[in-house]
Amino acid sequence: MTDQVSSDAVLRLFADGSTVVLQGLHRLWPPLIEFADQLAADLGHPTQVNAYVTPPSSRGFSPHYDVHDVFVLQVAGEKHWTIHEPVLEEPLRTQPWNDRAAEVAAAARREPVIDAVLRPGDALYLPRGYLHSAVALGQTSAHLTIGVHSVTRWSAVESVLDLVRTLAADDRELRRALPLGVDLADPGALRDDVATVVGALQEWLGRVDADQVADRVRGRAWAQVRPEPVAPLAQATAAAALSPDSVLRLRPRLRTALRPSSADPAGGDRVTLLGGRRSHEFPAATRPALEALLASGELKVADLAGLEPADQLTLARRLVTESVAVVADAHPGPADGAVDHAVDGVPATAPEPGPAGPGAPAPDAGGDDGERADALGTGS
Repeated sequence: MTDQVSSDAVLRLFADGSTVVLQGLHRLWPPLIEFADQLAADLGHPTQVNAYVTPPSSRGFSPHYDVHDVFVLQVAGEKHWTIHEPVLEEPLRTQPWNDRAAEVAAAARREPVIDAVLRPGDALYLPRGYLHSAVALGQTSAHLTIGVHSVTRWSAVESVLDLVRTLAADDRELRRALPLGVDLADPGALRDDVATVVGALQEWLGRVDADQVADRVRGRAWAQVRPEPVAPLAQATAAAALSPDSVLRLRPRLRTALRPSSADPAGGDRVTLLGGRRSHEFPAATRPALEALLASGELKVADLAGLEPADQLTLARRLVTESVAVVADAHPGPADGAVDHAVDGVPATAPEPGPAGPGAPAPDAGGDDGERADALGTGS
């Protein structure tokens, strides 16, 4: 382990005026995990939480702006905040303040729009782009920053361009090689080819499906919300020992929705369950059961509506093994002798769901919902 915090270095740096930054508390401390998740659900935009602990009479950061909205919640001590108008309104993640350091420094010398002291219990809202800096007063100051990573129209722009890139690859004219001997240093040599490309891309832009763009925007936003981790050994064991009385619980903080299958938009034979950044195809007969689970958040296997008992178990097993649901109170290791051979609680052989039942394997988007980290921390 080479990345452990050196406590003596933290003490020395804090005594010298450095701020202690605790990143990603929305993943670490249960009260803030629940708070950030509920706020994200209410706002429709991903959130995060960091903490900043600043020694007396010290400045946390020089004037700067963030590329996401921030709520500052003062927890302890007092902090003097100075807020200035943006030098760039509504900046994107690709437009950080240090790319405009000179403009920021000049703007910070102007008259502030807010000059105030925050005390415990006070809150301050900073729209992205507003310049800010803060100085702790006579004692140690601690505050939380709640970052709101707005889903913007630029997210739709990026999704449109991704789709056009995919669609346009089918255009043979765009795949053609440039002439032999072309002089790439001469812009005029490429003028006609560039005009052809621009014209073709404009045509492909007209073919973009708005629903596909919206789905990509949703996928990107949902991928930033990390669902609660599962206990792999315990859940694998529980999946192998499911019974009608087993209680299924929808995986906490997993964003879910039901849609007609993309392969069958009429919704005749298949249904798609969106779960975080993944999608899962199921037979249409499972829709009532899936709707019941999504509506209640928790139910017994025997209460999966509209299915025979064997199909209830098959569907439940797939939901657990694909981490859409978890078995409540699952523990690693054989359950009441139900599993005869196991290694570290993982059954050597698990019951096969069979290709014909509701749990028949189907392709999905792949990847774990927790693979993609959310955005970087705020600097306040």
